[in-house]
Amino acid sequence: MEIGETYTFSAWKWLGFVSAVWVQAISGNNYTFSNYSDAIKMLMNLTQLELNNLSVAKDVGKAFGLLAGIASDRLPTPVILLIGAIEGLIGYGAQWLVVSRKIQPLSYWQMCIFMCMGGNSTTWMNTAVLVTCIRNFRRNRGPVSGILKGYVGLSTAIFTDLCSSLFSDDPARFLIMLAVIPFAVCLSAIFFLREIPQSTSVASEIEEIRYFAIFNAVAVVVAVYLLAYDLIDSSNQAIRLVFAVILLILLASPLAVPVYSFLKSWRLVSFEADMERREPLLKEETTSTAEEKKEVVPEQKEVVHAASSVVEKTRPVIGEEHTMLEAMQTWDFWILFVSFLCGVGTGMAVINNMAQIGSALGHADVSMFISLTSIWGFFGRIISGSVSEHFLKEAGTPRPLWNATSQILMAVGFLLMALAVPGCLYIGSIVVGFCYGVRLAVTVPVASELFGLKYYGLLYNILILNLPIGSFLFSGLLAGYLYDAQATPTPGGGNTCVGSHCYGLVFIVMAIASVVGFGLDVLLAFRTKNIYTKIFNSRKSKKSLTASNGQ
Repeated sequence: MEIGETYTFSAWKWLGFVSAVWVQAISGNNYTFSNYSDAIKMLMNLTQLELNNLSVAKDVGKAFGLLAGIASDRLPTPVILLIGAIEGLIGYGAQWLVVSRKIQPLSYWQMCIFMCMGGNSTTWMNTAVLVTCIRNFRRNRGPVSGILKGYVGLSTAIFTDLCSSLFSDDPARFLIMLAVIPFAVCLSAIFFLREIPQSTSVASEIEEIRYFAIFNAVAVVVAVYLLAYDLIDSSNQAIRLVFAVILLILLASPLAVPVYSFLKSWRLVSFEADMERREPLLKEETTSTAEEKKEVVPEQKEVVHAASSVVEKTRPVIGEEHTMLEAMQTWDFWILFVSFLCGVGTGMAVINNMAQIGSALGHADVSMFISLTSIWGFFGRIISGSVSEHFLKEAGTPRPLWNATSQILMAVGFLLMALAVPGCLYIGSIVVGFCYGVRLAVTVPVASELFGLKYYGLLYNILILNLPIGSFLFSGLLAGYLYDAQATPTPGGGNTCVGSHCYGLVFIVMAIASVVGFGLDVLLAFRTKNIYTKIFNSRKSKKSLTASNGQ
């Protein structure tokens, strides 16, 4: 492959990554339920248990993400994105019609169906983005996961702050944003997001590291900008409009990377054309060398075929390509699965119930805590992705250890909220958001490193089953029943509860679950230590070989 052609592929790869970032920046709409849950609760006269079960229906949509996982191995990326875009438009569009009172309130089971569709739409978007980008950037899975999952975390704050700045937190207008904006962004991403042939050169790897540093820096600037807006909380409409414009400019700024890469490829193509005119003999020599190599290829193919036939007869070990059935027959898969449940299930319970938790603890406006959870979830994702990759390359540190650290911190956050210490909701929002982000970002590359990339789309969506399962267990059952047991009925139906006792026992149970998750993550880190040592030694030997060739 010519150098210029390589850089052209690289430019398209980075353009696809930018479109993936945009898709992720609008695909966290599942985490925005607290922004409009009170409107649905009052409009439909629901109890807290009924409202929580609606949020569970939203998360159950992720269970049908198995369809997206299966389709990712059979359908092209644009088709998967299109399915997610249309489903989200219908799901959130129907909710908007209800909340805006364009139609009469739907029956409870009908709302569950549209909630489920909205939740399922994001699984198609996330599958298309993660599977394609992880395959395009195999040598930097940590940063890829951290950046993409980081923007998912930011998406709640992006939607919340845009709605606050443009529409004064109107829940109906918020829902129309959730329906229309993801649809438009996915339609644009259809043209750019696709798998690109890999380059194994050292220069390409260095380029990836440099560009990912730029993406990280832009993402941090966006997060700090959103956090500053939340802290200022200006009521001036002009300032709010300026905020929205600057935010859109910041979100568009990563386009500079593929634009620069395209310009670089065009210069190299021109240079190569000039060299071909000047040195035709060099081309002939290269051709003869290639023909000599072709003579050796049949023998190499026979050796590879013989070796592969032996490998096919044995069950793959951890670190090799697994089918989904082979992965589910290992202890390591189930340890990862249950520890993931302990982390994301408890985190989803807090995210889904943030509006009611804030009211119980005496906060009339909870938009600040929703944004804090989102922004610090972003920091958890982006920091853990880059830090885990750095320590893996430098010291062979098993990634599951970072999950273990997040679990013990999350347990501390739950205990602080259970005790209702002053400022506990501020601290709890930050700690839970950060640790929830770590779990999502680190588990993505862990799964690919232990079980391979061949069936990664299906593997990822089976792990994501923990979101609806955890939502049902910790939000629908635990939080719903215990809240209703403490609540007092309100006129016209529904109920309410004020005081630290409303969620105290819920937080204690979730703290215990986090400690269980911590133990499982430590066990997984111990069991997979050899795999990460091999990855470390492989990368170290490659660096040494490159250094010796450069001398």
